[in-house]
Amino acid sequence: MGHEIDVTVNKVVHKDQVEPRLLLIYYLRDNLGLTGSHVGCDTSQCGACTVLVDGQAVKSCTMFAVQAHGAEVTTIEGLANDETLHPIQEGFWEEHGLQCGFCTPGMIMTLHDLLQNNPDPTEDEIREGIAGNICRCTGYHNIVKAAQYAADKMKVDT
Repeated sequence: MGHEIDVTVNKVVHKDQVEPRLLLIYYLRDNLGLTGSHVGCDTSQCGACTVLVDGQAVKSCTMFAVQAHGAEVTTIEGLANDETLHPIQEGFWEEHGLQCGFCTPGMIMTLHDLLQNNPDPTEDEIREGIAGNICRCTGYHNIVKAAQYAADKMKVDT
């Protein structure tokens, strides 16, 4: 027997019946077809599944879909403005902040939360902000540069 949820995902309202044990990451991927957020570990260690829930970065493998009832969820698919990349996405492109790309959506969503709360972070603050996200390829250097690029661009855009 399912529970009815109303959740806004990437500015689109969804009403669905879901099992109480369904994790938000599986709701997004399997029910809504939003596969940009990745399942990396199912134990909240890697951060690949990070999305924004009411503007805050959340590892969606640690949250049930029913807990998102009434919330606004933003996934990597909802970050760009039509064909225009978000400054963080642009930063990853310009500063070569990704290699395999598996961690990238979660990194970007985590950095979005960080930059909303700290628009001018130091390198150490960026590294601390992404400490809950594991990247197995890049060594993090270019991810930090991408975050700095985005912070600078977001200052200019405001």
